[in-house]
Amino acid sequence: MSAAEGSVLIGNKNVMNYVLATVIQFNQGAKRVSIKARGRAISRAVDVAEIVKSRFLKGEVDVETIKIGSEQVGEADKKRTISTIEIVLARK
Repeated sequence: MSAAEGSVLIGNKNVMNYVLATVIQFNQGAKRVSIKARGRAISRAVDVAEIVKSRFLKGEVDVETIKIGSEQVGEADKKRTISTIEIVLARK
């Protein structure tokens, strides 16, 4: 990742914490910010992207790409598959 790219990993905190982290990265000069989440945090990642796009940086950023996938987690006998999402926001 270059200096013009940022990344925000979504967890269980309040949505606005992640919105703030994303906006700060854009304000520090990032041209693209990747919002990544897995499992139940996926809906929070979508909320973050939409709030940044429609309220905080209205008309300044667009969704560049959305990648979905899955990954295996857990030990050998307790393996399970978790969905993942990566939303890349780019400055216009």
